Amino acid sequence: MATVVVQQPVRHSSSSPSIASALSLSANAPHTPHTHIQSPIPDKHIPVCPPGPSPSASKILATPPTSPILRHIGPLQSNCILYPPASFPKLLDDPPVYSIDADALALALDELAARPLPDPKQVFPWLHGLHPDNHVQLSFFVSRRRSQRRIPRCLRSIAIVKVGGDPSKSRIKGAISPQEILAPSGTTFLDADPPEGFSVRNFHIQTAKLAPLSDIIVYGDGEADGKEVLEVAGNIAKAQREWRRKFDPGQENTMFNTFLLKIHWERLEMGSMAAASEIATNVWQGPTPDTSDRPLEELEFDILIETHDVASIPNLRYLSQISAQLENSGSPQRLEFPSSGSVLASWNQVEVYDLIDTCRWIYRMANPERSTEEQEQPVDADGDIPMVSLTPKARKVLIHCGDGYTEISLLCIAYFMFAEGVPVHEAWLRLHCEKKRNFFAYPSDVAFLTSIQQRLLLESPAASAAAANSSSSGSRRSSRTSSIIPKTIEPGWVSRMDGSLPSRILPYMYLGNLAHANNPELLRALGIKRILSIGEPVTWPQSEIEKWSDGLKEGNGLMMIKDVQDNGIDELTGEFERCLGYIEQGKKDGSATLVHCRVGVSRSATICIAEVMASKGLSFPRAYCFVRARRLNVIIQPHLRFVSPVHVLSILTILMPPYSYELLKWDEILQQRRDEPIRHELEWHTIAREIALMNKPYSKQQ
Repeated sequence: MATVVVQQPVRHSSSSPSIASALSLSANAPHTPHTHIQSPIPDKHIPVCPPGPSPSASKILATPPTSPILRHIGPLQSNCILYPPASFPKLLDDPPVYSIDADALALALDELAARPLPDPKQVFPWLHGLHPDNHVQLSFFVSRRRSQRRIPRCLRSIAIVKVGGDPSKSRIKGAISPQEILAPSGTTFLDADPPEGFSVRNFHIQTAKLAPLSDIIVYGDGEADGKEVLEVAGNIAKAQREWRRKFDPGQENTMFNTFLLKIHWERLEMGSMAAASEIATNVWQGPTPDTSDRPLEELEFDILIETHDVASIPNLRYLSQISAQLENSGSPQRLEFPSSGSVLASWNQVEVYDLIDTCRWIYRMANPERSTEEQEQPVDADGDIPMVSLTPKARKVLIHCGDGYTEISLLCIAYFMFAEGVPVHEAWLRLHCEKKRNFFAYPSDVAFLTSIQQRLLLESPAASAAAANSSSSGSRRSSRTSSIIPKTIEPGWVSRMDGSLPSRILPYMYLGNLAHANNPELLRALGIKRILSIGEPVTWPQSEIEKWSDGLKEGNGLMMIKDVQDNGIDELTGEFERCLGYIEQGKKDGSATLVHCRVGVSRSATICIAEVMASKGLSFPRAYCFVRARRLNVIIQPHLRFVSPVHVLSILTILMPPYSYELLKWDEILQQRRDEPIRHELEWHTIAREIALMNKPYSKQQ
């Protein structure tokens, strides 16, 4: 077992997300039985995306109607495997509950996956949630167009409900708990529409909203009581009957039914975490290793440095103890360091020296053969114990945190500056461009690293011969003239950077915000030569605009998509071909393109998802996850409508608005272009539910 100087709990990620009770955005929702303790929430945030101007005055009612007009619109896809249900054995008569086996369910799900989605205009704004008492939502979306408040008759889905047992195990893909669709009475459906407030990102209501328009499959695992499973199925059938009586009294036949599954379980696999990579000799950056399936001793690292916001900087005495324990036990050693964003430029000198000592200690452990001349340093004026190398063996060091890029950015950048002898701006660019590492830093990190830059360079083993001679002739903490290392000339883009770079989604496509777009010097340094603006123009001097396209084959370094606001109404589908063509032209020319809107999480994220789907052949869910992961701890959030035209994966990092629905439709178009049959990897309500669950830990709604 590893020797640990400071005991700390090992962080494990849960095997799969638990199924909440009634899904909400509350971050303080009570845990259900069997719910596993979740791993710490990454330091992410959900940016606010202004919806833009409301519809024209001609479309707004001074006084909206007090109750919705609940009439179906569009043709209902009634002929399917589950309808009519006469071929299935009936378990209960009043209300009817039918039995279905695994083969029939598989056929029904395959059929649903291949069914084209309705046009967004047929289902929005109804999917946004139009509660009769929510006058703000009603006046923005429907105003005088009462037909938009009708229930879309074109919708027919399948909901899978798991009863009892551990909600994180034995789940069929997309399975939910009964509490997510049933009211507390247990025999009526939840009224999901928000009665107040305005939002185009109501992902959390989609599961309950579509449940009445779905055939519902009920099952339980080996721990579930058979009577309980049958009782839940009967209650859902009662809820279907009550909903039909209230909202569709003219329907003679039962269009949606409840089925009980004979088979009880199906396991889901979890994706693995991205591997760490080497940023300097024997020093690696990456996510916290999972030690649940193998002991710490079997990991390939000798020293593991975890960064988090409650850690303090280790001093020289503590580092010497770690060195001795590593030599004596031969077991991997752990220590902690403050996370990015947790320090200020006003750190005192002792803390600055401790940081430099930490960088020097890491360097010596990773490069013992290069540090022999430094090992003879005497005890300093403060009485610190000298660092003595106890072994010539080079040690592998992992700097890690939960997600592999957020909390570790400060230490990784500082160490790279020290080890390579480069200033802040060069370290930022080289880690991103040469080492291909994505990281997320904060404005306070930029200010702090800039303030200690000269000291880090002076102490760097890669500094000039004059600095090396000076460091060997006296105390490392004695005053030294700044003339040894020429003062670094800082590029203008550093002062305009908030710590984060545009997110590299593909080698030729970046996703960013308006601040990134308005920093052309930074874009040039990153090799970005083309800008695709979605609804938000850049504010550059005319001279900069003229200079930007110089050297491009097409002479078109700027492209603007106008009249697209993040309001849940404006469409983007019609711009996909044009935008993707512009990105493709840059790819052919060897020029990277920055795609941006105002915040870089909705409109521009939608275009990036569409490009990933088209270029990599991914489904909407997988492309969503692909882009979300690379947007780092800024959560992308296409609104509901944008997501609809494409498919979404059950692990999505971006919030999805109407653009989400449009992306689902885009997925269908791409499948047809590849001469493939239409097949949804996940259905709309499942996608929306998973996005809501992914965003729930970061929501400010309580």
